[in-house]
Amino acid sequence: MERSVLQILKDELSGSSDAVFQSLSMHGHSCVLVYIPTITSQLSLQKYIAEPLKEEANAEPDWHGYLKRLEGGSAFALPYAKVPRPEEAADLVVSGFAVLCFEDLPYVYAFELSQYQKRTVSESQNELVVIGPQEAFIEDIKTNLSLLRHKIKHPDLKTKHFLIGKYTKTDVYLVYIEGLYKPEVLSEIEDKLDRLSIDGILGISYLAEQIKKEQHSLFPLFQYTERPDSVAASLMEGRIGILQDGTPSALLTPVTFFSLLQSSEDYYQSYYAGSWIRLVRLFFSMISMLLPALYVSITTFHSQLIPSDLLITIAAARENIPFSALTEALIMELTFEALREAGTRIPKPVGQTVSIIGGIVIGQAAVQAGIVSAPMVIVVSITGIASYIIPHMELGLTFRLLRFVLLILGGIMGLLGIIFAEFILFAYLANLKSFGTPYMQPVAPLVIKDWKDIFLRVPNPQMKKRSTSYTDRKNDRRQK
Repeated sequence: MERSVLQILKDELSGSSDAVFQSLSMHGHSCVLVYIPTITSQLSLQKYIAEPLKEEANAEPDWHGYLKRLEGGSAFALPYAKVPRPEEAADLVVSGFAVLCFEDLPYVYAFELSQYQKRTVSESQNELVVIGPQEAFIEDIKTNLSLLRHKIKHPDLKTKHFLIGKYTKTDVYLVYIEGLYKPEVLSEIEDKLDRLSIDGILGISYLAEQIKKEQHSLFPLFQYTERPDSVAASLMEGRIGILQDGTPSALLTPVTFFSLLQSSEDYYQSYYAGSWIRLVRLFFSMISMLLPALYVSITTFHSQLIPSDLLITIAAARENIPFSALTEALIMELTFEALREAGTRIPKPVGQTVSIIGGIVIGQAAVQAGIVSAPMVIVVSITGIASYIIPHMELGLTFRLLRFVLLILGGIMGLLGIIFAEFILFAYLANLKSFGTPYMQPVAPLVIKDWKDIFLRVPNPQMKKRSTSYTDRKNDRRQK
């Protein structure tokens, strides 16, 4: 015997003790309203569904007229949709919809009344700026889309919806501006999302790992951001954004090495200040990766490069140290990494204090105990401070990992090992692509006209064309 729609719906939701099946009578026919109170707006349910149903139940019997109004969409003031498959209706119920099913009809009507607990829009925690907007994305996708729509009020801002995850059924949106993006990039991302088969995604990093092309690339091929203004600016450059429900960050692609070294505040400051800060950031980014390796290689193999007075100071500091410079550097770097991780995991009110005081106390005690030298503490401290200058955490983590590789090569092979590693690294980056965009563009390949917003930031009126890194419209002019 074929099961009724209501029976199928009950079977699908069996075991869900929080699901409500409210029986009603409508013009002599039985119907059931199904919903989950904890994720459904009770106010909207009462106002837009329960009260109209009560009024209809007390009216003169007119079953066929009521069906005609249901089909025409005029039976309720709230928009609703016909759902032909009961299994699909069950998925909607657990997503916060209310479902109305009639015993004589092979389909149901669904009303979107979802209401989840969410925090209010707050300022960015990881991408702080002194001048400029302070708002940041939250875990609610509707709020995030509204923040983005508030920045870009144009019909060319397009969104495409995907439902990802067998169990989580997470809402994912592609966002882009019509006519600015590279069509092949959008097609590739859409194809990957369409074919994605996974139990669930609880964070947007899950999604990034699933759809990136270079699966084993150490360098980030997406840019993570929690700032709506960063997403809006990137979309207007021709990039594509990915927003996911349940996460306060967005993904931006394609990405280049130089875009990961840029910050929103570069554009909120004057172009003199923005250019100077950008040069400082680039210099200390390199310092964060190279300084320990250079110190170890020079003091171990190339001491003739050090001025005599400084060499005597370093030698005196290392006189009673029982370890080689390489071992000493590895001990200090690993200790600093442990302090950094501990500062992240310890409760926030005491985390920063513990990491700072812990670093000072341990460093001073290690020097007095003769385990490490004072110059090595200074080198590691400068390196640690420099690593925090990198605006995007994923690139900073990559530099931290490469620091150990270069440190070991510098301690074993000297400057030759560092130069060889840097040559291999640059060759790798020159061949790496992010969804078809060269990672080192506009340096490799060389595109001089795109240098206006790379190492320095020229005045905004002079940046009249979009970068060719992200858009095919090479002659497209920015609107002043």
